[in-house]
Amino acid sequence: MLELKNIKKGYKTGNVMHNVLKGINLKFHKNEFVAILGPSGSGKTTLLNIIGGIDRYDEGNLIINQKSTKNFKEQDWDAYRNNCIGFIFQNYNLINHLDILANVEMTLTLSGLKKRRKKAIELLNKVGLKKQIHQKPNQLSGGQMQRVAIARAIANNPDIILADEPTGALDSKTSIQIMDLIKKIAKDKLVIMVTHNPNLANQYANRIIEMKDGKIISDSNPSKEKENNQNIFQIPKTSMKFWTALHLSFNNLKTKKGRTFLTSFASSIGIIGIALILSLSNGFDKQLSFFEQTTLSTLPIIISPNLQEDLIPKISDETTSLYPDIDYIIPIKNDNNTHNQITKDYLTYLQKINKKYLAGINYTYQMGINVLQKTNGKVNTSIINYPQTIDDNLLKKRYDILAGKIPNAIDEVVLEVDTKNQINEDYLAILGYNSNKNLNFKDILNRQITIALNEDYYQKENNYFIPNPNLTSLFENKNNITLKVVGIIRLKKEYPENSSSKIYYSNELINYLSNTNQNSKIVKAQEKADYNIITGEKFDLPTLDGQKVKENILTFLGDDLIPYEIQLYPQNYESKEQIIKFLDKYNEGKGDEQKIFYTDEAKMMSSLSNNIIDAITIILIAFSSISLIVSCIMISIIMYISVLERSKEIGILRSLGASKKDITRVFNAESFIIGITSGLIGIFITWLLLFPINYILYSLTELENIAVLNPIHSLILISISTIITLIGGFIPSKIASQKDPVKALKTE
Repeated sequence: MLELKNIKKGYKTGNVMHNVLKGINLKFHKNEFVAILGPSGSGKTTLLNIIGGIDRYDEGNLIINQKSTKNFKEQDWDAYRNNCIGFIFQNYNLINHLDILANVEMTLTLSGLKKRRKKAIELLNKVGLKKQIHQKPNQLSGGQMQRVAIARAIANNPDIILADEPTGALDSKTSIQIMDLIKKIAKDKLVIMVTHNPNLANQYANRIIEMKDGKIISDSNPSKEKENNQNIFQIPKTSMKFWTALHLSFNNLKTKKGRTFLTSFASSIGIIGIALILSLSNGFDKQLSFFEQTTLSTLPIIISPNLQEDLIPKISDETTSLYPDIDYIIPIKNDNNTHNQITKDYLTYLQKINKKYLAGINYTYQMGINVLQKTNGKVNTSIINYPQTIDDNLLKKRYDILAGKIPNAIDEVVLEVDTKNQINEDYLAILGYNSNKNLNFKDILNRQITIALNEDYYQKENNYFIPNPNLTSLFENKNNITLKVVGIIRLKKEYPENSSSKIYYSNELINYLSNTNQNSKIVKAQEKADYNIITGEKFDLPTLDGQKVKENILTFLGDDLIPYEIQLYPQNYESKEQIIKFLDKYNEGKGDEQKIFYTDEAKMMSSLSNNIIDAITIILIAFSSISLIVSCIMISIIMYISVLERSKEIGILRSLGASKKDITRVFNAESFIIGITSGLIGIFITWLLLFPINYILYSLTELENIAVLNPIHSLILISISTIITLIGGFIPSKIASQKDPVKALKTE
């Protein structure tokens, strides 16, 4: 059954080699009770450890059922210990944080046996401990603990029982009880017992071997028969499931509740920081999204030549990435002359938009309006550039009327002041004021603005047209249009767009001026001329730029009433989406040069805000992540301390057949539990902190529940906490798996 051939074993201390076993040759058979006697240092325990597979021989061969172990791999020795060997130690070597049922069950667990709890209970009943199955080892007497060790040793029905001084820590009465129990076991198993007590050996053993200085000096019943064992030697592999490792680690951590909690809390600080940052970021994103859908969504969609540069794609012969590694230059076309030129075709298309989506449309024109203003008997002249119209619906919905009324006639205009009731001095000049003093609303209301038509404002001189120098006569011309300021308005607080001072005119007035000026002499003359008839500057008409300059002058003179800028105001968020779809549809199938682009101010503002929030979030998370690194280092230290504290447990598990991977799994399970606990503590504390944080933010901003923790973020952070602790515990778990089981068992 078991044969040792010329087994040698030595230990090196410094540069000195100590030979413990010096060529041991022994044969053992089933149903033997062998006692090995000898003084301390004779090599008895070393021999037992080599037979048990927890120590390795240097030379010779250990043969099991005629199978050599010379080529055994680590997993073969693990399986051998679990299935073929049962250890009974002098100091019991029970795992203190498990009850005795779990201690016995551990061997069965490693072998993967089903119904192991039932069998463990039967074994404890067999050794007389059925009533104590849920007690911890420290609640038992020495004899009871040794009975547990015996039950554990025979749990897997091994062929060989190895007992190392099984009665060394027991009184005489208890020793007899234990020896009687072992003798019963020896009826159908090979029992090899190491003892210093020759009386016990002579009373119970049927074979006594004496050792001295690493050699066999006597054998009372040496085996002379040749082993005739035809059994195929096969050992099933052992494996500890992760759930078992979790159970072991959880029970260990329960014995150190305070330290486990403090460790988990300390490592959760980084999670708390990141969770709070994400909660605030998430809350602000939601508030911004809500603000965009309720308030920002009503910002205008602007169609204008003055789009931001990054909103219009550059046109080139080929597409390249940023910072290309090439040795040539790629020309691109000038976008200023090819993009966003509002056309009559586009205006016709806009007329088809569903009006239910629009709160109103504002137009800005490039036509110049000739203004005359008489102050202190002196007539002054100026040009209104880019006159703007405003939709009546917008006036009623978005503006407060500070004084006067909403205009309803062609000759009525309204004056907008900004949020501070300020107005640009250029508009005051149009109204005839040159003073820096504050003006009362009543001084502004009914103030008149005189508009001269091109036919009267310009007069021909040779081949040019110049403004009429006779301003007094021009001011009194019966063809002039007199406008009156009938209202002063200011944008309401709930609307977020920029508020600035301006004068709004009626669409009817702009149409009338355009229709009238189209037939003026200056327009007709400019249409035929190849130079600027006001300045005399020559047009370079063969070029696109030259044609564009001429078109701009004609537009300024009122020849073509195409808006310079259009502002589309959505009713709400859904309406804005529909308007954008409508505008995008116009560009379908067109080249870049024919497309009309737009600016979505709401999207620009929210994108900018989101980018700022995201940037701040990333920076804060980066700083908070430093604490995660510290946590990782701290976990490594804590886990290493745990490895040192559980060294004996490591030795016990290895003696039961646990592999190095199983030991790694045990400590990974401990890291896993701490990581999960740390993450849960972090999320829970974050949830508690959100209440005062939201209260403070509400008192500062009047916004409710800004900080909101996303459940997905919670799961991610718990996962991160677990991963961090697993990383931190990786090296200590590897150190644990590499521990020498013989040395680990000697740890106190």
